[in-house]
Formats: sequence, structure tokens, C-alpha cells
Amino acid sequence: MSDATIDAKPVPQQPARPADYIEPRKIFGFIAMVFGMFMAILDIQVVSASLSEIQAGLSAGSDEISWVQTAYLIAEVIMIPLSGTLGRIMSTRVLFTISAAGFTAASFLCSTATNIDQMIVYRALQGFIGGGMIPSVFAAAFTVFPASRRSTVSPLIGLVATLAPTIGPTVGGYLTNAFSWHWLFLINVGPGILVTIAVWMLVDFDKPEQGLMKRFDWWGLIGMAMFLGGLEYVLEEGPSNDWLNDTAVFYTAIISVVGGITFFWRAFRADFPIVDLKAFGNVNFAFGSVFSFVLGVGLYGLTYVYPLYLATIRGDDSMQIGETLFVSGLVMFLTAPIAGILSTKMDMRFMMMIGFFSFAFGTWQASHITSDWVFGELLLPQIFRGFGLMLCMVPINNLALGTLPPARIKNASGLFNLTRNLGGAVGLALINTILINRDALHTERLSENINWGNRTAVDQLNGMAQSNTLSGLNGVAAATQQLANMVGQQAYVLSLSDVFLLLTGLFGILGLFTLLMRKPAAAGGGGGGGH
Repeated sequence: MSDATIDAKPVPQQPARPADYIEPRKIFGFIAMVFGMFMAILDIQVVSASLSEIQAGLSAGSDEISWVQTAYLIAEVIMIPLSGTLGRIMSTRVLFTISAAGFTAASFLCSTATNIDQMIVYRALQGFIGGGMIPSVFAAAFTVFPASRRSTVSPLIGLVATLAPTIGPTVGGYLTNAFSWHWLFLINVGPGILVTIAVWMLVDFDKPEQGLMKRFDWWGLIGMAMFLGGLEYVLEEGPSNDWLNDTAVFYTAIISVVGGITFFWRAFRADFPIVDLKAFGNVNFAFGSVFSFVLGVGLYGLTYVYPLYLATIRGDDSMQIGETLFVSGLVMFLTAPIAGILSTKMDMRFMMMIGFFSFAFGTWQASHITSDWVFGELLLPQIFRGFGLMLCMVPINNLALGTLPPARIKNASGLFNLTRNLGGAVGLALINTILINRDALHTERLSENINWGNRTAVDQLNGMAQSNTLSGLNGVAAATQQLANMVGQQAYVLSLSDVFLLLTGLFGILGLFTLLMRKPAAAGGGGGGGH
């Protein structure tokens, strides 16, 4: 027997990896990206409960402070659809690293602002750069992970997309009360640095296509910026400025229309359009985008309405508002794993229907609101809201993006996320318009019943006048003012009730339309977008 025969040892066989095996490095890189997306979405609403403190700190006017939120939204809504093209040119790794680093730097700059002009510029920079992180996560979830892993991945990104804006006022209220408004932005610095480093070191999902830069559609970009930026401005400022009767809103609307014509013309004519609209040819993606739009109406609309009621009617501070809104966030967190399991066990169209009906039931309960409602009365509506949003988000993501080919997912992810943000913008504009119009109508109707022929109103006026006289005030004048305040408060509460009823009808009807979507393939609750 030869030495070679004696020394030969059998080579141990490596155990075969399962078909859906994902390298740990990719998983950790994806988690880092999800954390970055959480920060970007959280910052949309983190300032909403603390605007009065920021206004005082920057000596800003009441008509200026809303731009702390508006500037962020306008800039973000431009970047979100653009991110698909940039992701192909630069690669997910480079785009996300630049976005995370820029978002972190802009967050720090926001904390150093000494006047409202600086804050608006820094917030616009923060929103624009941070907007590149959001679609990148959705695209990675449906290209890196196979369909069999969707029941884990989809609830995670769905949770972040809905939880972050919901708990934004809670986090903002706590930071402002415990420290100062500066910490609304400083809180991003440490995690932002870690996310930047982690993504650069761990993410390697795709390769850059730098040759596409030569075909970059600059006219399409200008048109999209005019269209989306102008539209966001009109929706934000229109309700409080009598829409097109305001000069700035009117000319911005014209700019938006011109930009829209330019953008859509280039989208269909350019060799390499800034945004590829062909994804809308997929029935599930088209319907999923509509559902995402309406989900944005409910998600951002109620995150706006509840704090409005608690601050205006109940006189709660930012911390109290945050504590009340925390319920929905907690319910979403607890519902996420349930939604993941259900997405593999039942038809996702029916799952979505249950979610929409749950949301509608919550807003129907809230439509019975009175000026005496506090945490206890708002508890059940918020539970159904959180449960419904989570049950909607997971199947919408899977049905809309999971059935697309991998090559289209980057651009489609930007469009999909854009619909949710635009839904929020349209929803807020619609809600504000309804509140203004219905408040005037209810005030007029209530005032008609307060006259000298109404015995109840006269008795109440006399009682308040007598009480004020005993307190050393001008009895009748003070009582008249008190009664007017009561009428105004009641009219506002009735207007909020009208908004809740509108949302009830919207989500109830939408629940029925879920059956128009095509039933997806059974594999893993996803579609054909995986590897």
C-alpha cells in the first residue's frame, strides 16, 4: 500500500444549506437599515407635540412654526421616489450610508438652530437626505430575502413604518419635558453614527450601475421636484389660507401643475426616466398603492387629530399627549408577530379586510367623542386603530411589492412609500378643511339656539353672571364670553366627530375593495420577488 493511500483522508462533507439560507452579515446589515428607516420616519412626527416649545425657543411666529414639519415633508417627498434611481446608480450600500450620515449631521444642525430660518433649512436637509433610507429598506426586504422569510421580514418593516409616526409625539413629548426640545434631534446622533458604520461594513446587496448616470434625466428630476414639492406645499398651507385665494398657494399650485406635466412627459418619453411608472401595470401593485395612500390618510390623520383634541379641548401638555397616544404604538408592537403568523395562515386579502374594518370600527367609536373624553374613553378606539393598522400594513406590503420582478422593486418601493406619504398630506389637508368648514357650520347652528327664547340658555347665562359678579367680575359680559367659549368648544368637538365619521366610511368601503386584488402565490406569504 502506497504512502499516498495511507495518508489519504476522506474530506468531510459540508452540510447542505437550506434554500432560504441568509448570511448573518446580510441579516445584521438589514437590521441596521431598518433602524435608520425608523429614525427617518419617526422624525416626521417627533416634533408635532413640541412645536410650542420650539416656537418659544426660536422666537418664531405662529405662522412660521408649522414649517418645522412642512419643510421636512416637502424635502422627503421629493427624495423618496428619487431613491430608486439613485440606488441603482450608487448601490444600496453607498446610498444608505450617505443618507444615514447626512441625516445624522442634519439632525445635529437642527439642535444648534438659533432662529426659525436656520431650523427650516436644516429640517429640509434632514428630510431630503433621510428620505433615501425609507424605500431602500422596502426594496431590500423583497430582493434580499426569499418569499419563505416574508412572514418575519414584512411585519418588521410594517411595524416600523406605522409605529414610528404613531409614537413620534410620545417620544417627542418625553424628551421635551425631561430635557429640552434640542434633544428631539440630538437623540439621532449616536444611533445615526452606528447605523452609518454598520451599513457601510455589512451591506453588500447589489452592485452600482454607474453607467446609468450618463442617462440621468435632469429635466425629469426638476419636474418631479416642482410637482411633488409644490403639491406638498399646497396641501399643507391651503386649508388655513383659503386655498387658491391665497397668492402664494395659487402660484405654487401653478408651479406644481407645470412640474407635473414635465415629470409625466419625461416619465413616458425619457430613455431612463427618473421614476419608472411601469410598476403600476401590475394589478396588485396598483391596488396596493391605493390602499397605501388611504392607509397614510388614517395613519397621519389620526396622529394629527388626537393631539389636536387633547391640546385644544383638554389642555394637555406634550407629555400627557404622548402618554395617551402610546396605546396605539404598544398595540402595534404586540400585533406585529400575530400579523406575521396570519400572513402565512390565511388569505392576505381577508387579513387586510379585517384590518380596514378594525380601523373603521375604532374611528366609529371615536365619532361619539365629547369634550369630557380622557385616556379611558380614548383607549378602545386606539386599540382598534393600532390593531387595524398592523393587520393592514403587512399584507399590503406583501401583495404590492412581493409580486413584482426583482429588477423593478427599487423604483416600485419609492413609488409605494410615496403613496403613503402623499396620503398623509392629502389626509391632513382634507381633515383641516373639514374642521374649518364644519366648525363654522356647527358654531352657527349652536348659536341659533342660544337666544332669549331658550329658557335653558337664559338660566345658564344668569347663573354664570351671578357667579362672576360674586367673584368681582363684570357679570353679564364675563358670562356671555364664557357661553361663547362653550359654544366654540362644542362646535369644534362636533367637527372632530365629523372627521372620525368620514374616516369610518373611507376605511369601511376600502375593506370591501380588498377582494379586487389578485390572490398571491402561497409561498411564504410573499410573491415572486425573492431569489
